[in-house]
Amino acid sequence: MKNLDDFDFNEKRVLLRLDLNSPVIDGVVQDNERFAAHSETVKELLKKNASVIIIAHQGRPGDKDFVSLEQHAELLSKHVKKKVKFVSDLFGDCALSEIAKLKPGRALLLENLRFYSEELVEKNFENTVMVSRLSKACDVFVDDAFSVAHRVQTSIVGFPKVMPSFAGRVMQREYAAISKAISNIERPYVMVLGGSKPDDVVKLLKHALSAGTADKILCSGVIGELLLLAKGEDLGYKSKWLEQQGYTKNLPELKTLVEKYSDKLVLPTDFALKDRDGIRLEVLLKQLPSVANTESSMPGDIGSKTAYLFDSAIQQAKTVYYKGPQGIFEEPAFELGTRSVLKSIASCKGFVLMGGGHSLTALDKFNVSKKKVSHISIAGGALIAMLCGESLPGVEVLQ
Repeated sequence: MKNLDDFDFNEKRVLLRLDLNSPVIDGVVQDNERFAAHSETVKELLKKNASVIIIAHQGRPGDKDFVSLEQHAELLSKHVKKKVKFVSDLFGDCALSEIAKLKPGRALLLENLRFYSEELVEKNFENTVMVSRLSKACDVFVDDAFSVAHRVQTSIVGFPKVMPSFAGRVMQREYAAISKAISNIERPYVMVLGGSKPDDVVKLLKHALSAGTADKILCSGVIGELLLLAKGEDLGYKSKWLEQQGYTKNLPELKTLVEKYSDKLVLPTDFALKDRDGIRLEVLLKQLPSVANTESSMPGDIGSKTAYLFDSAIQQAKTVYYKGPQGIFEEPAFELGTRSVLKSIASCKGFVLMGGGHSLTALDKFNVSKKKVSHISIAGGALIAMLCGESLPGVEVLQ
């Protein structure tokens, strides 16, 4: 892909696609690593004396976080250290007027792409009114939104078909680092999978095992518990809870994986729960049915023995991929597992690729230097898609 080094942006109007999609709590958009990462691309374009017109999305229609980008403009301004003006229009006359008036070295953010049905059409993306009007108002397109590169949507694949197009710095770094982790795997390759959302993890687990990508997969969190159920283990009340959450729908395929690839899977052998005083109590797996028989006594972390098993595997690894914490690390009684594993990763000598989100929050909480991690991705679905060997339409169209 061509990048920001391959074009003279001086006095050019740059249409810049970012991914500013963020958590929204009680109507307030939360600051996060995406603003910090994308601000570097914005600052570089402004320094190159470009007029920067930013487009981005937030949430999905019908969801609580489906809100305007007005707050995003304020947060982005803080990171860019220069005002990013918000325009409550995308490709109407108001937006085109503001674009025409925008001076070099200035930036504005247009309204939420997903407020407009043209973002989600299924074909002929380059023929939409949105692409037609914005491409004529701007000189060049820069896509920095690697985290949505796996989606076939108008703002991702439409503009590169009608405009000179380049990868922003986030797009460039993410693709290069993940490509390196995939194409130049040094073994042993250890995956550390955890967290509370199993769907993407199940997809990645299936691919890694069937393709022989990983040598060891250390499983904790919900995916670890599901694999134990697939082995026929009794997790006490947690077994019922997993079923209530709808997670046990994956059990048939997980049973097949456990039977076929048991030598590659490292599963928890002990867990931590709280006693009546809220103090951490560690128990062996076989003890769970008798001691974790109510919702309040469900385990919230791996135990010390499991943490030691994980540490041993990580220290031998030359490539590590980490996705998701080992327990409810926000609670003091359940922080040991995640803290221990992250400290192990920080001290290993291999290439470390890490997903963002909760993983990044945990790094900060336990004062683990980000410099110890080779690459921290701010992508979710696009990262998983690449690791699963899938093509990324947003990358292909730039190439």
